[in-house]
Amino acid sequence: MRNLSILKAARGGRAPRRAMPLVLLTCLCFFLSAEGSAADTACRKGQSFDAWLSDVSAEGARKGLTQRSLSELQGLSLDRKVLARDRGQPSLSLSFTEFADRLISRNRLSRGRAMLDRYDSTFAAIERDFGVQGPVLAAFWGLETDFGGYMGEFSSLRSLATLAYDCRRSELFREELFAALALLERGDLTPEEMRGAWAGEIGQVQFTPSNYLKFGVDYDGDGRRDLVRSVPDALASAAKFLRHLGWRANEPWLEEVEVGPNVPWDKAGRGHYRSRSEWARDGVRRRGGGRLPADRVDAALVLPMGRDGPAFLAYRNFDIFWEWNNSSNYSLAAAYFATRLAGAPPMRRGNPAAMLSSKELLEVQTRLNRLGYDAGPPDGRLGQKTRAGVRAAQLAFGLPADGYPTRALLERLRRQ
Repeated sequence: MRNLSILKAARGGRAPRRAMPLVLLTCLCFFLSAEGSAADTACRKGQSFDAWLSDVSAEGARKGLTQRSLSELQGLSLDRKVLARDRGQPSLSLSFTEFADRLISRNRLSRGRAMLDRYDSTFAAIERDFGVQGPVLAAFWGLETDFGGYMGEFSSLRSLATLAYDCRRSELFREELFAALALLERGDLTPEEMRGAWAGEIGQVQFTPSNYLKFGVDYDGDGRRDLVRSVPDALASAAKFLRHLGWRANEPWLEEVEVGPNVPWDKAGRGHYRSRSEWARDGVRRRGGGRLPADRVDAALVLPMGRDGPAFLAYRNFDIFWEWNNSSNYSLAAAYFATRLAGAPPMRRGNPAAMLSSKELLEVQTRLNRLGYDAGPPDGRLGQKTRAGVRAAQLAFGLPADGYPTRALLERLRRQ
């Protein structure tokens, strides 16, 4: 959840295979050195890791932590593999359909539906108590850890201590380290159970320790908030967190649609809300050609691969997927996965223009910025800022302003 890096999945072979959970996939997306990376210690003024840990222990004692938890800091060492992951840069870019294909395998769909059946009464109770639908919870559960099948192998305390000692985001991870120690103090987990992703996320839905403290729920009534071994605790905690983020009970989150040629493309994009009646008037139809309800329900038209690719109406609840993990591909894939688990058919892929390479996208960003169309810092990745810059340039050039960069746009920019 709210992962500090965006990970991508991969699967291969002729027969369907279980898609990997996000915590297992870092190696497929990041260039890592064999030896790992060194910590940024500029802010430490020569203080060693062991001396720094002693200061952390003293501060923890002042915060009310006892030796029961603070003793777990003794003997920790810096984990250079964690630093390498933190320094890693994405080595590939995937289109939305490629990303969704690799995350949402046939096996994962089948297992997700089986989990909805297996824990039917639990999902029903959670929806009554928190207002979050079962397919939504199952989608996050499946994408984060393959339904608890793989939660990560890093020592959470060692990872958090490493990232807190490092100067790049020290304060953020220092607080997460204290939160992890508080979980031990409270008795929710043992040190042996506190293993997970490289950045310290824990459990079947990959909570940060601070969110584990705030939103962990003892839903099975055994006296522990156990998000590692208890499926009811993990799912209820995810629902509590989603409700905190603003989830609206009994409301939709995403719907695949069809678009006509006269849609105002410049009004598309995540967060650009209009009523369904307005979208219907402009040629947006339900999958299969059915009419949208002529009502005032807010929806945004999301075109991840431009006007010729898949099209979705994203409702207010879709914003919560973005809050969980603010990656365009991840949030849309998770929401789409939830619709599939709820019974929607596979999306129509259309015939979109080929996605630009990272190098080409970097050139587009650089040229847009030079011409005054703010595309954000050039990084070779298609984020919301870049889409906005692309849309502005398309409007200026008299092109359909769907926010999707193509080679035709790149050639146009080169001629400016």
